[in-house]
Amino acid sequence: MTSIYERALGSDFERLHPRIRERFGASSADGANQIGRGSMEEIWRGRPYTLPFLCLGMWRRIMFPSRGMDVPFTVENYFYLDSFGRETVSWIRTFRFPHGPRRFDAYMIWSEERGCVVDYLGTHQHLAVDIHLEVDKQTRGLRLRSGEQRFYERRVGFRFPMAFSGNAEVCEWFDDDADQFRIDVQVTNPRWGPLFGYRGSFDVVRVDSTGLVPPHAAPRREEARE
Repeated sequence: MTSIYERALGSDFERLHPRIRERFGASSADGANQIGRGSMEEIWRGRPYTLPFLCLGMWRRIMFPSRGMDVPFTVENYFYLDSFGRETVSWIRTFRFPHGPRRFDAYMIWSEERGCVVDYLGTHQHLAVDIHLEVDKQTRGLRLRSGEQRFYERRVGFRFPMAFSGNAEVCEWFDDDADQFRIDVQVTNPRWGPLFGYRGSFDVVRVDSTGLVPPHAAPRREEARE
């Protein structure tokens, strides 16, 4: 089975660094999941007036207002078919601050209808975000940029206004000198400026897959609308 990221990039997938190809070329058919562990050199947030955005996001594990340096970090990638039969990759990110852990949950699928990866954010997949991918020319890493966002709750569904959300840009690459994966995440708002972000490094190990997402990493509900 072709990974959702290879489907999104097409022939450009072969331009990625071999370790990035290995990481993002996985699917539920491979029989293995990936657990990354490392440290975020810096986790930052925007100016005080951005705190309402971040506190609201913390409610459903989308963003959070905490900041820090050298914060232990874990990312859990489970490759499975969701209840609608869609190839799904979980992104369960846990940041272990001295005052307690913070989580940032997301679930990615490939959408034929939209012609891109769709990222469901949070515990209840309230936000569906179009994700556009490209190969970073300098690092041969994977660069992700968020696009249109939609809010879904029960029968309600509408395009989410960007004035109340953020544009995300993520780059993940492999550092040959350090023999580690590196990541840089920045979330900004067109009116309010920088909201939230982090950067750091981590190692990845493969673990046996049961074909199911573990209960602690599963969304509390799944959204059919893309």
